Amino acid sequence: MRFYLISDNVDTQVGMRLAGIDGIVVHETAEVQKALNEVIEMDDVAVVLITETLLSLCSDMIYDLKLNRKRPLIVEIPDRHGNGRTKDSITRYVREAIGIKI
Repeated sequence: MRFYLISDNVDTQVGMRLAGIDGIVVHETAEVQKALNEVIEMDDVAVVLITETLLSLCSDMIYDLKLNRKRPLIVEIPDRHGNGRTKDSITRYVREAIGIKI
């Protein structure tokens, strides 16, 4: 089982790619919906990481998937702008997720 990223910026994609997580960069609501529909059909994806900005674009669809599907787990992550969280929140997420201090 693996992680998959749906991001709205290349910086987040590059950072996750360095950690071994594949993904896609999208910007429009239709693109997010298409990416989500494709990733839920992938049998080997267990966790979908999606940036806060994209979650706000199609929150109804994402919350419906969270409530009605067992897999994949959809996790909201901050993007490089942080959106009100502490400035090292991405570093903290990586440290907690994989146990490596960066």
